[in-house]
Amino acid sequence: MITEYQQRLRRHFLAAPVVPAPDPWQQVPAGGTAVGGLLGIGFAVHPESGRDLVMVVSSDGYGLFDAVTGEKIARDRDPGLSTPDASPDLTCPGLGPIAGMRVHIAGLYGGGLHHTTQDGWGLDVIVPEWPHERVLLSRYGDIYRDPPGKGWWHIFHVVSSTFRAAGFSPSGRTLAVATSSDLILWTRPAFDVRA
Repeated sequence: MITEYQQRLRRHFLAAPVVPAPDPWQQVPAGGTAVGGLLGIGFAVHPESGRDLVMVVSSDGYGLFDAVTGEKIARDRDPGLSTPDASPDLTCPGLGPIAGMRVHIAGLYGGGLHHTTQDGWGLDVIVPEWPHERVLLSRYGDIYRDPPGKGWWHIFHVVSSTFRAAGFSPSGRTLAVATSSDLILWTRPAFDVRA
C-alpha cells in the first residue's frame, strides 16, 4: 500500500524540471557522447597530467575518454577483451596511458561509483516513475524537503535508454552518467577542501 508520504514524494520529484547543473559544473561535451551497447564505466587518473579519465566498456570493446574535454584518447575493439562480469572484482584492463592498470567498472554487472565529494556535493538516482531514472545533484540541500533549485537540481532524466551507472570520480572533479547508449560528463575546476 502506498502511503500519502510516498505519494507526496513522488509528486515532489515528478514536478522537478531538468535543468543545467549549477556552477561550477559544466557539461562536456554538450549533449554527451554516443556509445552504443554501453555496459559500464569507471574512472582512472592520467599518469602525466593528473586529469580524470573515464573508461567505457561496451559490447564493441573499450574506450578511454578525457573527462575535461570529452575527447576519446584510446580505443580497443578487440572482442577477446575480458568484460567486468568475467572478473571477480569487476575490473577491466586499462589501455592507452593507463595500460597495465586495472580499472574498477560500475554498470550492468554491478559495482558502484562515488555518490559524494569531499566538499559537499551529493548525487542521488531516483525512480519516481518506473523505468525512468532521474539524476539529482545536491549541495547542502535536502532533496526530500527543499524545492528544486534550492540546494538540489534534477540534471538528467533517463527516457529512451537503460540506466547503467552514475557517480563522481574519486577526485570529485568529474560527474558521469552512463546509459546503454550514452556517456554524459560534467566537470569542474580543482577545489580546495579546506576552503
